[in-house]
Amino acid sequence: MNISIIVPTYNEISTIGSFLEQLDSLEGTAEILFADGGSTDGTVEKISVRYPVIRCPKGRASQMNAAAWQAGGEMLWFVHCDSRLPPDALEQIAQAAEDGAKFGCFHIAFDYRGPFMGCNTFFSNFRASFWRIAFGDQGIFVNRELFLRLGGFPELPIMEDYAFSRQMKRQGIALKLLSGTITTSGRRYQREFPLVTMARMFYLRCLYRAGANIEGIARRYRDIRRQP
Repeated sequence: MNISIIVPTYNEISTIGSFLEQLDSLEGTAEILFADGGSTDGTVEKISVRYPVIRCPKGRASQMNAAAWQAGGEMLWFVHCDSRLPPDALEQIAQAAEDGAKFGCFHIAFDYRGPFMGCNTFFSNFRASFWRIAFGDQGIFVNRELFLRLGGFPELPIMEDYAFSRQMKRQGIALKLLSGTITTSGRRYQREFPLVTMARMFYLRCLYRAGANIEGIARRYRDIRRQP
């Protein structure tokens, strides 16, 4: 099983060093592609010493799609560079593919252990296991041929992962939830009481499902991230 790891970046100089070290510790081999949306802080220079960097317009969906078109792996694994990956992740993905999985993700945990974060972790994993919806910080993997045939991630300013998962669900393609855990940044939950941020994120998903203007939802999301 040939796997391509695709990492979208934009001004990630504070996290890219430790992420590159993680890639060294992954068991097995994979093609590794970074898709950069115009970093100006030295991110590209640090990556390009070791890995190919695809330069493309800023936007997580368009960046990941651009890299997917150039990837050579049978399976695409999309990861965020502020996440900690399971060392045996490639083996888990390969085994899932051999068992017939075409779409899946990992369990999630957060590096912030504030109030109600345990509930947040539980419901994030419950959403994947019961509702079969994966978010990008869970390390989505998908069969490349299937991904390209469906047009890749919808080119939205936000919620491209949510929209893609819903599309896969409508197509009747089952989500495989792997046993490994990706630990992701909980920084957005530290800016205010975590339960408030969780409620706001849920509200934004409700707005999306109701057909609200996606640019307006994106502005609200950016406001959440900027909370003092």
